[in-house]
Amino acid sequence: MENIRNFCIIAHIDHGKSTLADRLLEYTGTVTGKDLQAQVLDDMDLERERGITIKSHAIQMDYHFEGKKYVLNLIDTPGHVDFSYEVSRSIAACEGALLIVDATQGIQAQTISNLYLAVENNLEIIPVLNKMDMPNAMPEEVKDQIVELIGCKREDIIEASGKTGLGVEQILQAIVERVPHPEGFPNQPLQALIFDSEFNSFRGIITYCRIVNGSLRTGDVVKFVNTGKEYTADEIGVLRLKPEPRQVLETGDVGYIISGIKTSSEVKVGDTITHVDEPCDVAIDGFEEVKPMVFAGIYPIDSEDYEDLRASIEKLQLNDASLTFEPESSAALGFGFRCGFLGMLHMEIVQERLDREFDMNVITTVPNVMYIAHTTKGEVYEMHNPSDMPSASTLDFIEEPFIRAQIITPADYIGPIMTLCLGKRGILINQQYHTGNRIEITYEMPLGEIVFDFYDKLKSITKGYASFDYYQIGYRRANLVKLDILLNGESVDALSALIHFDNAYGFGRRICEKLKELIPRQQFDIAVQAAIGAKVIARETIKAVRKDVTAKCYGGDISRKRKLLEKQKKGKKRMKQIGNVEVPQKAFLAVLKLD
Repeated sequence: MENIRNFCIIAHIDHGKSTLADRLLEYTGTVTGKDLQAQVLDDMDLERERGITIKSHAIQMDYHFEGKKYVLNLIDTPGHVDFSYEVSRSIAACEGALLIVDATQGIQAQTISNLYLAVENNLEIIPVLNKMDMPNAMPEEVKDQIVELIGCKREDIIEASGKTGLGVEQILQAIVERVPHPEGFPNQPLQALIFDSEFNSFRGIITYCRIVNGSLRTGDVVKFVNTGKEYTADEIGVLRLKPEPRQVLETGDVGYIISGIKTSSEVKVGDTITHVDEPCDVAIDGFEEVKPMVFAGIYPIDSEDYEDLRASIEKLQLNDASLTFEPESSAALGFGFRCGFLGMLHMEIVQERLDREFDMNVITTVPNVMYIAHTTKGEVYEMHNPSDMPSASTLDFIEEPFIRAQIITPADYIGPIMTLCLGKRGILINQQYHTGNRIEITYEMPLGEIVFDFYDKLKSITKGYASFDYYQIGYRRANLVKLDILLNGESVDALSALIHFDNAYGFGRRICEKLKELIPRQQFDIAVQAAIGAKVIARETIKAVRKDVTAKCYGGDISRKRKLLEKQKKGKKRMKQIGNVEVPQKAFLAVLKLD
Protein backbone atom coordinates (compact mmCIF):
# COMPACT_ATOMS: atom_id res chain seq x y z
CA MET A 1 0.00 0.00 0.00
CA GLU A 2 2.95 2.38 0.64
CA ASN A 3 3.69 2.33 -3.10
CA ILE A 4 0.17 3.27 -4.32
CA ARG A 5 -0.79 6.86 -5.18
CA ASN A 6 -4.34 7.81 -6.18
CA PHE A 7 -4.69 11.27 -7.71
CA CYS A 8 -6.99 13.20 -10.05
CA ILE A 9 -6.51 16.15 -12.39
CA ILE A 10 -8.80 19.15 -11.86
CA ALA A 11 -8.98 22.39 -13.85
CA HIS A 12 -11.24 24.79 -15.75
CA ILE A 13 -12.39 23.93 -19.32
CA ASP A 14 -9.57 24.01 -21.90
CA HIS A 15 -6.68 24.36 -19.47
CA GLY A 16 -5.03 21.24 -20.89
CA LYS A 17 -5.94 18.42 -18.45
CA SER A 18 -6.30 15.66 -21.04
CA THR A 19 -3.17 16.71 -22.97
CA LEU A 20 -1.08 16.68 -19.79
CA ALA A 21 -2.55 13.26 -18.89
CA ASP A 22 -1.33 12.04 -22.32
CA ARG A 23 2.24 13.13 -21.47
CA LEU A 24 2.12 11.35 -18.07
CA LEU A 25 0.95 8.14 -19.76
CA GLU A 26 3.61 8.46 -22.46
CA TYR A 27 6.41 9.21 -19.96
CA THR A 28 5.58 6.19 -17.77
CA GLY A 29 5.31 3.92 -20.84
CA THR A 30 1.64 3.07 -20.13
CA VAL A 31 0.61 3.99 -23.68
CA THR A 32 3.03 3.39 -26.54
CA GLY A 33 3.21 3.04 -30.32
CA LYS A 34 -0.01 3.15 -32.27
CA ASP A 35 -2.17 3.62 -29.13
CA LEU A 36 -0.59 7.02 -28.61
CA GLN A 37 -3.02 9.64 -29.92
CA ALA A 38 -4.14 13.06 -28.69
CA GLN A 39 -6.50 12.94 -25.68
CA VAL A 40 -6.03 9.19 -25.37
CA LEU A 41 -8.42 8.97 -22.37
CA ASP A 42 -11.34 10.68 -24.15
CA ASP A 43 -12.70 7.52 -25.72
CA MET A 44 -16.19 8.77 -26.72
CA ASP A 45 -16.60 10.13 -30.28
CA LEU A 46 -18.58 12.99 -28.82
CA GLU A 47 -15.67 13.99 -26.54
CA ARG A 48 -13.22 14.04 -29.43
CA GLU A 49 -15.52 16.04 -31.73
CA ARG A 50 -16.25 18.73 -29.17
CA GLY A 51 -12.82 18.67 -27.55
CA ILE A 52 -14.31 18.37 -24.04
CA THR A 53 -14.13 15.66 -21.39
CA ILE A 54 -17.59 14.39 -20.43
CA LYS A 55 -16.70 11.34 -18.29
CA SER A 56 -14.01 10.91 -15.66
CA HIS A 57 -11.47 8.34 -16.90
CA ALA A 58 -9.40 6.17 -14.57
CA ILE A 59 -6.11 4.58 -15.68
CA GLN A 60 -3.20 2.93 -13.84
CA MET A 61 0.49 3.72 -14.48
CA ASP A 62 3.77 2.24 -13.18
CA TYR A 63 6.53 4.69 -12.25
CA HIS A 64 10.06 3.79 -11.08
CA PHE A 65 11.58 6.31 -8.66
CA GLU A 66 14.71 5.92 -6.49
CA GLY A 67 14.81 2.17 -7.07
CA LYS A 68 11.17 1.55 -6.10
CA LYS A 69 8.18 0.81 -8.31
CA TYR A 70 5.14 2.98 -7.62
CA VAL A 71 1.60 2.34 -8.88
CA LEU A 72 -0.14 5.60 -9.81
CA ASN A 73 -3.92 5.62 -10.34
CA LEU A 74 -4.81 8.71 -12.40
CA ILE A 75 -8.35 10.04 -12.92
CA ASP A 76 -8.81 12.69 -15.62
CA THR A 77 -11.93 14.75 -14.84
CA PRO A 78 -14.22 17.06 -16.87
CA GLY A 79 -13.84 20.84 -16.56
CA HIS A 80 -17.35 22.03 -17.43
CA VAL A 81 -19.64 23.20 -14.61
CA ASP A 82 -22.40 20.79 -15.80
CA PHE A 83 -20.21 17.77 -15.03
CA SER A 84 -19.08 18.79 -11.55
CA TYR A 85 -20.75 15.65 -10.09
CA GLU A 86 -18.21 13.53 -12.02
CA VAL A 87 -15.45 15.62 -10.43
CA SER A 88 -16.85 15.22 -6.90
CA ARG A 89 -16.95 11.41 -7.28
CA SER A 90 -13.41 11.29 -8.62
CA ILE A 91 -12.17 13.42 -5.72
CA ALA A 92 -13.78 11.02 -3.22
CA ALA A 93 -11.67 8.16 -4.64
CA CYS A 94 -8.31 10.02 -4.36
CA GLU A 95 -5.77 11.36 -1.85
CA GLY A 96 -4.23 14.03 -4.07
CA ALA A 97 -5.10 16.38 -6.91
CA LEU A 98 -3.13 18.13 -9.65
CA LEU A 99 -4.60 21.63 -9.90
CA ILE A 100 -3.83 22.77 -13.44
CA VAL A 101 -3.90 26.46 -14.34
CA ASP A 102 -3.44 27.80 -17.88
CA ALA A 103 -0.45 30.21 -17.93
CA THR A 104 -2.16 32.28 -20.65
CA GLN A 105 -5.54 32.65 -18.89
CA GLY A 106 -4.94 32.45 -15.14
CA ILE A 107 -7.41 31.32 -12.48
CA GLN A 108 -11.01 30.82 -13.73
CA ALA A 109 -14.31 30.24 -11.92
CA GLN A 110 -14.37 26.46 -12.33
CA THR A 111 -10.76 26.20 -11.06
CA ILE A 112 -11.87 27.78 -7.79
CA SER A 113 -14.98 25.62 -7.36
CA ASN A 114 -13.07 22.36 -8.10
CA LEU A 115 -10.33 23.45 -5.70
CA TYR A 116 -12.89 23.96 -2.90
CA LEU A 117 -14.25 20.44 -3.57
CA ALA A 118 -10.74 19.01 -3.24
CA VAL A 119 -9.90 20.99 -0.08
CA GLU A 120 -13.15 19.86 1.62
CA ASN A 121 -12.04 16.25 1.04
CA ASN A 122 -8.57 16.95 2.53
CA LEU A 123 -6.71 16.24 -0.70
CA GLU A 124 -3.06 17.19 -1.13
CA ILE A 125 -3.05 19.90 -3.85
CA ILE A 126 -0.15 20.08 -6.33
CA PRO A 127 -0.38 23.33 -8.37
CA VAL A 128 0.79 23.03 -11.99
CA LEU A 129 1.21 25.93 -14.42
CA ASN A 130 0.40 24.51 -17.86
CA LYS A 131 0.99 25.85 -21.45
CA MET A 132 4.36 27.40 -20.52
CA ASP A 133 5.47 27.04 -24.17
CA MET A 134 2.88 29.57 -25.40
CA PRO A 135 4.26 32.96 -26.50
CA ASN A 136 1.49 34.79 -24.58
CA ALA A 137 2.08 32.95 -21.25
CA MET A 138 2.21 35.21 -18.16
CA PRO A 139 3.91 32.92 -15.59
CA GLU A 140 4.71 35.54 -12.95
CA GLU A 141 1.19 37.05 -12.87
CA VAL A 142 -0.52 33.66 -12.77
CA LYS A 143 1.85 32.43 -10.04
CA ASP A 144 0.77 35.44 -7.94
CA GLN A 145 -2.87 34.39 -8.45
CA ILE A 146 -2.14 30.76 -7.43
CA VAL A 147 -0.20 31.82 -4.31
CA GLU A 148 -3.06 34.18 -3.36
CA LEU A 149 -5.65 31.42 -3.88
CA ILE A 150 -3.98 28.40 -2.24
CA GLY A 151 -1.41 30.05 0.01
CA CYS A 152 1.39 27.75 -1.21
CA LYS A 153 5.05 28.69 -1.71
CA ARG A 154 6.06 30.04 -5.13
CA GLU A 155 8.65 27.28 -5.58
CA ASP A 156 5.96 24.58 -5.06
CA ILE A 157 4.30 25.55 -8.36
CA ILE A 158 5.48 23.24 -11.16
CA GLU A 159 5.92 24.79 -14.62
CA ALA A 160 4.80 22.38 -17.33
CA SER A 161 3.57 22.06 -20.90
CA GLY A 162 1.26 19.31 -22.09
CA LYS A 163 2.40 19.89 -25.67
CA THR A 164 6.20 19.74 -25.28
CA GLY A 165 6.38 17.50 -22.19
CA LEU A 166 8.14 20.14 -20.04
CA GLY A 167 7.86 19.46 -16.29
CA VAL A 168 6.36 15.93 -16.56
CA GLU A 169 9.25 14.39 -14.57
CA GLN A 170 8.77 16.96 -11.76
CA ILE A 171 5.00 16.30 -11.66
CA LEU A 172 5.53 12.53 -11.24
CA GLN A 173 8.13 13.09 -8.52
CA ALA A 174 5.82 15.53 -6.72
CA ILE A 175 3.01 12.95 -6.80
CA VAL A 176 5.24 10.31 -5.22
CA GLU A 177 6.72 12.69 -2.62
CA ARG A 178 3.72 14.85 -1.68
CA VAL A 179 0.56 12.74 -2.15
CA PRO A 180 -0.08 10.46 0.84
CA HIS A 181 -0.56 6.72 0.22
CA PRO A 182 -4.07 5.26 0.76
CA GLU A 183 -5.04 4.44 4.34
CA GLY A 184 -6.86 1.18 5.07
CA PHE A 185 -6.81 -2.15 6.91
CA PRO A 186 -5.89 -5.15 4.71
CA ASN A 187 -6.95 -7.63 7.47
CA GLN A 188 -10.48 -6.27 7.97
CA PRO A 189 -13.61 -7.44 6.08
CA LEU A 190 -13.87 -6.24 2.48
CA GLN A 191 -15.24 -2.74 1.87
CA ALA A 192 -15.15 -1.42 -1.70
CA LEU A 193 -16.74 1.83 -2.90
CA ILE A 194 -18.48 1.87 -6.32
CA PHE A 195 -17.59 5.11 -8.11
CA ASP A 196 -18.75 4.33 -11.66
CA SER A 197 -20.20 1.61 -13.89
CA GLU A 198 -20.99 0.96 -17.53
CA PHE A 199 -23.10 -1.44 -19.57
CA ASN A 200 -21.45 -3.94 -21.88
CA SER A 201 -23.82 -5.93 -24.09
CA PHE A 202 -21.63 -9.09 -23.84
CA ARG A 203 -20.46 -9.03 -20.20
CA GLY A 204 -23.37 -7.27 -18.46
CA ILE A 205 -22.62 -4.41 -16.12
CA ILE A 206 -18.96 -3.58 -15.41
CA THR A 207 -18.62 -1.96 -11.97
CA TYR A 208 -15.64 0.29 -11.15
CA CYS A 209 -14.68 0.34 -7.48
CA ARG A 210 -11.97 1.35 -5.05
CA ILE A 211 -10.95 -1.10 -2.31
CA VAL A 212 -11.03 0.80 1.01
CA ASN A 213 -10.43 -2.13 3.43
CA GLY A 214 -9.73 -5.86 2.98
CA SER A 215 -9.06 -7.59 -0.36
CA LEU A 216 -11.04 -9.17 -3.20
CA ARG A 217 -10.18 -12.34 -5.13
CA THR A 218 -11.56 -13.81 -8.37
CA GLY A 219 -14.46 -16.17 -7.62
CA ASP A 220 -15.40 -14.54 -4.26
CA VAL A 221 -19.11 -14.30 -3.48
CA VAL A 222 -19.85 -10.62 -2.85
CA LYS A 223 -22.85 -8.59 -1.72
CA PHE A 224 -23.93 -5.04 -2.62
CA VAL A 225 -24.89 -3.50 0.72
CA ASN A 226 -27.66 -1.07 -0.39
CA THR A 227 -29.52 -3.46 -2.69
CA GLY A 228 -28.69 -6.61 -0.69
CA LYS A 229 -28.08 -8.62 -3.90
CA GLU A 230 -25.36 -11.32 -4.01
CA TYR A 231 -23.04 -12.13 -6.94
CA THR A 232 -19.89 -14.07 -7.81
CA ALA A 233 -16.89 -12.00 -8.90
CA ASP A 234 -16.29 -13.75 -12.26
CA GLU A 235 -13.50 -11.38 -13.24
CA ILE A 236 -11.66 -8.63 -11.39
CA GLY A 237 -8.81 -6.49 -12.59
CA VAL A 238 -7.19 -3.08 -12.89
CA LEU A 239 -7.85 -0.30 -15.39
CA ARG A 240 -4.94 0.05 -17.79
CA LEU A 241 -5.60 1.33 -21.32
CA LYS A 242 -7.59 -1.90 -21.71
CA PRO A 243 -8.95 -3.65 -18.57
CA GLU A 244 -6.34 -6.14 -17.27
CA PRO A 245 -7.63 -9.14 -15.27
CA ARG A 246 -5.92 -9.90 -11.92
CA GLN A 247 -6.34 -12.64 -9.35
CA VAL A 248 -6.55 -10.29 -6.36
CA LEU A 249 -7.21 -6.59 -5.61
CA GLU A 250 -5.63 -5.33 -2.38
CA THR A 251 -6.51 -2.41 -0.08
CA GLY A 252 -6.01 0.94 -1.84
CA ASP A 253 -6.37 -0.51 -5.37
CA VAL A 254 -8.74 0.95 -7.95
CA GLY A 255 -10.20 -1.65 -10.32
CA TYR A 256 -13.24 -3.23 -11.91
CA ILE A 257 -15.46 -6.21 -11.13
CA ILE A 258 -17.62 -8.17 -13.61
CA SER A 259 -20.26 -10.45 -12.13
CA GLY A 260 -22.81 -10.86 -14.94
CA ILE A 261 -25.33 -8.33 -13.60
CA LYS A 262 -27.93 -7.61 -16.26
CA THR A 263 -30.36 -5.23 -14.49
CA SER A 264 -29.16 -1.67 -14.26
CA SER A 265 -31.22 -0.83 -11.15
CA GLU A 266 -29.07 -3.26 -9.08
CA VAL A 267 -25.93 -1.11 -9.31
CA LYS A 268 -25.90 2.21 -7.47
CA VAL A 269 -22.98 4.61 -7.60
CA GLY A 270 -21.75 5.22 -4.04
CA ASP A 271 -22.80 1.72 -2.86
CA THR A 272 -20.46 -0.56 -0.89
CA ILE A 273 -19.34 -4.07 -1.95
CA THR A 274 -18.52 -6.61 0.77
CA HIS A 275 -18.11 -10.40 1.21
CA VAL A 276 -21.17 -12.56 1.91
CA ASP A 277 -19.30 -14.83 4.42
CA GLU A 278 -17.63 -12.01 6.34
CA PRO A 279 -19.61 -8.79 5.75
CA CYS A 280 -18.47 -5.38 6.98
CA ASP A 281 -20.39 -3.71 9.83
CA VAL A 282 -21.18 -0.39 8.13
CA ALA A 283 -21.36 0.85 4.57
CA ILE A 284 -18.88 3.52 3.46
CA ASP A 285 -20.27 7.03 3.21
CA GLY A 286 -21.05 7.22 -0.48
CA PHE A 287 -21.48 10.47 -2.38
CA GLU A 288 -24.32 12.86 -1.67
CA GLU A 289 -27.35 12.36 -3.90
CA VAL A 290 -27.12 14.54 -6.98
CA LYS A 291 -29.64 17.40 -7.20
CA PRO A 292 -30.73 18.04 -10.79
CA MET A 293 -31.04 21.72 -11.69
CA VAL A 294 -32.85 21.64 -15.05
CA PHE A 295 -35.81 19.44 -15.95
CA ALA A 296 -37.13 18.57 -19.41
CA GLY A 297 -39.45 15.97 -20.90
CA ILE A 298 -37.91 13.46 -23.32
CA TYR A 299 -40.44 11.78 -25.63
CA PRO A 300 -39.93 9.20 -28.39
CA ILE A 301 -40.86 10.54 -31.84
CA ASP A 302 -42.71 7.27 -32.46
CA SER A 303 -44.83 6.32 -29.42
CA GLU A 304 -44.12 2.58 -30.02
CA ASP A 305 -40.48 3.18 -29.00
CA TYR A 306 -41.44 4.06 -25.39
CA GLU A 307 -40.10 0.82 -23.82
CA ASP A 308 -36.89 1.00 -25.90
CA LEU A 309 -36.38 4.56 -24.69
CA ARG A 310 -36.79 3.43 -21.07
CA ALA A 311 -34.13 0.71 -21.53
CA SER A 312 -31.78 3.19 -23.24
CA ILE A 313 -32.09 5.82 -20.49
CA GLU A 314 -31.49 3.15 -17.81
CA LYS A 315 -28.28 2.01 -19.54
CA LEU A 316 -27.17 5.62 -19.97
CA GLN A 317 -27.85 6.31 -16.28
CA LEU A 318 -25.32 3.60 -15.33
CA ASN A 319 -22.60 5.56 -17.06
CA ASP A 320 -23.92 8.98 -16.04
CA ALA A 321 -25.14 8.85 -12.44
CA SER A 322 -26.22 12.49 -12.42
CA LEU A 323 -29.12 11.78 -14.83
CA THR A 324 -32.49 11.22 -13.10
CA PHE A 325 -35.78 10.29 -14.77
CA GLU A 326 -39.40 9.37 -14.08
CA PRO A 327 -42.29 8.52 -16.44
CA GLU A 328 -44.76 11.24 -17.48
CA SER A 329 -47.36 11.76 -20.19
CA SER A 330 -48.43 14.78 -22.20
CA ALA A 331 -51.63 15.47 -24.13
CA ALA A 332 -49.61 16.55 -27.15
CA LEU A 333 -46.62 14.20 -27.17
CA GLY A 334 -47.95 10.97 -25.61
CA PHE A 335 -45.87 8.93 -23.12
CA GLY A 336 -42.29 9.88 -22.24
CA PHE A 337 -39.96 10.65 -19.34
CA ARG A 338 -39.29 13.70 -17.24
CA CYS A 339 -35.50 13.86 -16.88
CA GLY A 340 -33.39 15.92 -14.49
CA PHE A 341 -30.05 17.34 -15.73
CA LEU A 342 -27.26 19.36 -14.13
CA GLY A 343 -27.41 22.05 -16.83
CA MET A 344 -28.08 22.78 -20.48
CA LEU A 345 -24.85 21.24 -21.85
CA HIS A 346 -25.58 18.07 -19.87
CA MET A 347 -29.06 17.93 -21.44
CA GLU A 348 -27.62 18.38 -24.93
CA ILE A 349 -25.01 15.65 -24.35
CA VAL A 350 -27.63 13.18 -23.03
CA GLN A 351 -29.81 13.80 -26.09
CA GLU A 352 -26.80 13.31 -28.39
CA ARG A 353 -25.71 10.10 -26.60
CA LEU A 354 -29.24 8.63 -26.84
CA ASP A 355 -29.10 9.23 -30.58
CA ARG A 356 -25.57 7.88 -31.13
CA GLU A 357 -25.25 5.02 -28.68
CA PHE A 358 -28.85 3.75 -28.71
CA ASP A 359 -30.29 5.04 -32.05
CA MET A 360 -33.16 6.77 -30.22
CA ASN A 361 -34.73 9.78 -31.96
CA VAL A 362 -36.32 11.92 -29.26
CA ILE A 363 -38.15 15.23 -28.80
CA THR A 364 -37.08 17.33 -25.81
CA THR A 365 -39.57 19.79 -24.29
CA VAL A 366 -38.79 23.26 -22.96
CA PRO A 367 -36.25 23.01 -20.15
CA ASN A 368 -37.68 24.28 -16.87
CA VAL A 369 -36.94 24.14 -13.15
CA MET A 370 -38.89 22.81 -10.18
CA TYR A 371 -41.11 25.29 -8.30
CA ILE A 372 -42.75 24.86 -4.90
CA ALA A 373 -46.41 25.91 -4.52
CA HIS A 374 -47.93 26.78 -1.12
CA THR A 375 -51.73 26.61 -0.79
CA THR A 376 -53.98 28.59 1.54
CA LYS A 377 -54.53 25.38 3.58
CA GLY A 378 -50.81 25.19 4.32
CA GLU A 379 -50.10 22.29 1.90
CA VAL A 380 -46.85 22.28 -0.11
CA TYR A 381 -46.57 20.93 -3.68
CA GLU A 382 -43.65 20.39 -6.04
CA MET A 383 -44.51 21.73 -9.49
CA HIS A 384 -42.68 20.32 -12.51
CA ASN A 385 -45.29 21.32 -15.09
CA PRO A 386 -47.63 24.31 -15.40
CA SER A 387 -50.51 21.78 -15.26
CA ASP A 388 -49.48 20.88 -11.66
CA MET A 389 -50.28 24.42 -10.50
CA PRO A 390 -53.16 24.61 -7.96
CA SER A 391 -56.15 26.77 -8.91
CA ALA A 392 -55.92 30.51 -8.23
CA SER A 393 -58.52 30.27 -5.43
CA THR A 394 -56.40 27.82 -3.35
CA LEU A 395 -52.90 29.11 -4.26
CA ASP A 396 -51.17 31.20 -1.61
CA PHE A 397 -47.70 31.80 -3.16
CA ILE A 398 -45.00 30.12 -5.28
CA GLU A 399 -41.27 29.74 -4.51
CA GLU A 400 -38.59 29.38 -7.19
CA PRO A 401 -34.99 28.05 -6.89
CA PHE A 402 -32.21 30.63 -6.57
CA ILE A 403 -28.52 30.20 -7.34
CA ARG A 404 -25.36 32.03 -6.40
CA ALA A 405 -23.32 32.73 -9.55
CA GLN A 406 -19.62 33.59 -9.55
CA ILE A 407 -18.38 35.35 -12.67
CA ILE A 408 -14.66 36.02 -13.18
CA THR A 409 -13.93 38.48 -15.97
CA PRO A 410 -11.45 41.10 -17.23
CA ALA A 411 -12.57 44.45 -15.78
CA ASP A 412 -13.34 45.93 -19.27
CA TYR A 413 -16.55 43.85 -19.59
CA ILE A 414 -18.09 44.64 -16.21
CA GLY A 415 -20.77 47.00 -17.65
CA PRO A 416 -22.35 44.58 -20.19
CA ILE A 417 -22.22 41.72 -17.62
CA MET A 418 -24.12 43.78 -15.04
CA THR A 419 -26.73 44.74 -17.65
CA LEU A 420 -27.16 41.05 -18.56
CA CYS A 421 -27.52 39.94 -14.92
CA LEU A 422 -29.99 42.70 -14.04
CA GLY A 423 -32.08 41.70 -17.08
CA LYS A 424 -32.19 38.19 -15.60
CA ARG A 425 -33.46 39.53 -12.22
CA GLY A 426 -30.01 39.20 -10.61
CA ILE A 427 -29.07 40.77 -7.24
CA LEU A 428 -25.45 41.93 -6.91
CA ILE A 429 -23.85 40.48 -3.76
CA ASN A 430 -20.16 41.19 -4.06
CA GLN A 431 -17.42 42.59 -6.29
CA GLN A 432 -13.80 41.71 -5.69
CA TYR A 433 -10.67 42.71 -7.62
CA HIS A 434 -7.99 40.03 -8.03
CA THR A 435 -4.40 40.49 -9.12
CA GLY A 436 -4.01 42.20 -12.48
CA ASN A 437 -7.04 43.30 -14.43
CA ARG A 438 -9.46 40.62 -13.17
CA ILE A 439 -12.63 40.99 -11.16
CA GLU A 440 -14.88 38.43 -9.46
CA ILE A 441 -18.59 39.36 -9.37
CA THR A 442 -21.07 37.40 -7.25
CA TYR A 443 -24.77 37.51 -8.10
CA GLU A 444 -27.85 35.80 -6.72
CA MET A 445 -30.39 35.08 -9.42
CA PRO A 446 -33.32 32.75 -10.22
CA LEU A 447 -32.25 29.44 -11.79
CA GLY A 448 -35.20 29.63 -14.19
CA GLU A 449 -33.67 32.71 -15.83
CA ILE A 450 -30.28 31.16 -16.56
CA VAL A 451 -31.28 27.74 -17.91
CA PHE A 452 -31.90 28.99 -21.44
CA ASP A 453 -29.20 31.19 -22.91
CA PHE A 454 -27.39 32.94 -20.07
CA TYR A 455 -24.05 31.17 -20.61
CA ASP A 456 -24.04 31.79 -24.38
CA LYS A 457 -24.83 35.48 -23.91
CA LEU A 458 -22.16 35.84 -21.22
CA LYS A 459 -19.55 34.30 -23.54
CA SER A 460 -20.52 36.49 -26.50
CA ILE A 461 -20.55 39.83 -24.64
CA THR A 462 -17.13 39.12 -23.08
CA LYS A 463 -15.59 37.66 -26.28
CA GLY A 464 -15.15 34.35 -24.41
CA TYR A 465 -13.05 35.76 -21.56
CA ALA A 466 -15.52 35.49 -18.67
CA SER A 467 -15.93 32.24 -16.76
CA PHE A 468 -19.01 31.27 -14.81
CA ASP A 469 -19.80 28.85 -11.99
CA TYR A 470 -22.92 28.45 -9.85
CA TYR A 471 -24.50 26.47 -7.03
CA GLN A 472 -28.03 26.35 -5.66
CA ILE A 473 -28.79 28.30 -2.46
CA GLY A 474 -32.46 27.45 -1.83
CA TYR A 475 -35.94 28.67 -2.72
CA ARG A 476 -37.41 32.20 -2.60
CA ARG A 477 -40.87 33.64 -3.05
CA ALA A 478 -41.60 34.85 -6.59
CA ASN A 479 -44.35 36.53 -8.57
CA LEU A 480 -44.95 33.74 -11.08
CA VAL A 481 -48.04 33.32 -13.27
CA LYS A 482 -49.34 30.53 -15.47
CA LEU A 483 -49.55 31.62 -19.10
CA ASP A 484 -52.18 29.67 -21.07
CA ILE A 485 -52.39 29.53 -24.85
CA LEU A 486 -55.96 29.31 -26.16
CA LEU A 487 -57.04 28.22 -29.65
CA ASN A 488 -60.67 29.21 -30.29
CA GLY A 489 -61.13 29.56 -26.54
CA GLU A 490 -59.73 26.09 -25.67
CA SER A 491 -56.49 25.79 -23.70
CA VAL A 492 -53.60 23.83 -25.28
CA ASP A 493 -52.00 22.01 -22.36
CA ALA A 494 -48.57 21.42 -23.94
CA LEU A 495 -47.99 25.10 -24.76
CA SER A 496 -48.74 26.60 -21.33
CA ALA A 497 -45.78 27.94 -19.34
CA LEU A 498 -44.90 29.18 -15.84
CA ILE A 499 -43.32 32.59 -16.22
CA HIS A 500 -42.45 35.67 -14.18
CA PHE A 501 -45.19 38.31 -14.36
CA ASP A 502 -42.84 40.97 -15.83
CA ASN A 503 -41.89 38.75 -18.80
CA ALA A 504 -45.37 37.30 -19.47
CA TYR A 505 -46.66 39.97 -21.89
CA GLY A 506 -43.68 39.85 -24.26
CA PHE A 507 -43.50 36.05 -24.18
CA GLY A 508 -47.26 35.66 -24.80
CA ARG A 509 -47.13 38.02 -27.78
CA ARG A 510 -44.17 36.17 -29.34
CA ILE A 511 -45.87 32.77 -28.99
CA CYS A 512 -49.10 34.06 -30.62
CA GLU A 513 -47.15 35.51 -33.55
CA LYS A 514 -45.21 32.27 -33.99
CA LEU A 515 -48.34 30.09 -33.90
CA LYS A 516 -50.07 32.34 -36.46
CA GLU A 517 -47.26 31.45 -38.92
CA LEU A 518 -47.27 27.74 -38.15
CA ILE A 519 -50.89 26.65 -37.76
CA PRO A 520 -52.44 25.94 -41.20
CA ARG A 521 -55.52 28.00 -42.19
CA GLN A 522 -58.90 26.31 -41.81
CA GLN A 523 -62.35 26.98 -43.31
CA PHE A 524 -63.08 29.28 -40.34
CA ASP A 525 -61.29 32.04 -38.36
CA ILE A 526 -59.04 30.79 -35.53
CA ALA A 527 -58.37 33.04 -32.56
CA VAL A 528 -54.91 32.44 -31.00
CA GLN A 529 -54.81 34.01 -27.53
CA ALA A 530 -52.39 34.17 -24.61
CA ALA A 531 -54.11 34.49 -21.24
CA ILE A 532 -53.21 34.80 -17.57
CA GLY A 533 -56.19 33.29 -15.73
CA ALA A 534 -59.27 34.90 -17.34
CA LYS A 535 -57.40 37.93 -18.70
CA VAL A 536 -56.32 37.76 -22.36
CA ILE A 537 -52.99 39.58 -22.85
CA ALA A 538 -52.25 38.91 -26.56
CA ARG A 539 -54.25 37.85 -29.60
CA GLU A 540 -53.68 36.97 -33.24
CA THR A 541 -56.34 35.81 -35.75
CA ILE A 542 -55.69 33.20 -38.43
CA LYS A 543 -58.08 34.19 -41.22
CA ALA A 544 -60.34 31.62 -42.83
CA VAL A 545 -59.85 30.19 -46.32
CA ARG A 546 -62.82 31.62 -48.23
CA LYS A 547 -64.43 30.87 -51.59
CA ASP A 548 -65.57 33.81 -53.68
CA VAL A 549 -69.36 33.13 -53.56
CA THR A 550 -70.20 36.39 -55.36
CA ALA A 551 -68.33 35.38 -58.54
CA LYS A 552 -71.55 34.40 -60.35
CA CYS A 553 -73.21 37.81 -59.70
CA TYR A 554 -72.40 40.21 -62.50
CA GLY A 555 -74.46 43.40 -62.28
CA GLY A 556 -77.91 43.55 -60.77
CA ASP A 557 -78.87 44.76 -57.31
CA ILE A 558 -76.33 44.80 -54.42
CA SER A 559 -78.80 42.90 -52.22
CA ARG A 560 -78.17 39.73 -54.29
CA LYS A 561 -74.46 39.82 -53.34
CA ARG A 562 -75.24 40.63 -49.72
CA LYS A 563 -77.65 37.67 -49.48
CA LEU A 564 -74.91 35.26 -50.69
CA LEU A 565 -72.31 36.72 -48.30
CA GLU A 566 -74.72 36.47 -45.32
CA LYS A 567 -75.39 32.84 -46.21
CA GLN A 568 -71.63 32.12 -46.29
CA LYS A 569 -71.15 33.92 -42.96
CA LYS A 570 -73.79 31.70 -41.27
CA GLY A 571 -72.09 28.57 -42.65
CA LYS A 572 -68.66 29.68 -41.35
CA LYS A 573 -70.17 30.38 -37.90
CA ARG A 574 -71.76 26.91 -37.78
CA MET A 575 -68.45 25.32 -38.90
CA LYS A 576 -66.52 27.16 -36.17
CA GLN A 577 -68.75 25.56 -33.51
CA ILE A 578 -68.00 22.02 -34.64
CA GLY A 579 -64.50 22.45 -36.14
CA ASN A 580 -61.40 21.65 -34.08
CA VAL A 581 -57.83 22.80 -34.66
CA GLU A 582 -54.91 20.37 -35.07
CA VAL A 583 -51.64 21.82 -33.80
CA PRO A 584 -48.78 20.48 -35.97
CA GLN A 585 -45.71 18.94 -34.29
CA LYS A 586 -43.43 21.68 -35.62
CA ALA A 587 -45.46 24.31 -33.74
CA PHE A 588 -44.51 22.64 -30.42
CA LEU A 589 -40.86 22.50 -31.46
CA ALA A 590 -40.87 26.16 -32.57
CA VAL A 591 -42.09 27.26 -29.14
CA LEU A 592 -39.15 25.36 -27.59
CA LYS A 593 -36.79 27.41 -29.74
CA LEU A 594 -38.38 30.78 -28.88
CA ASP A 595 -35.67 31.60 -26.37
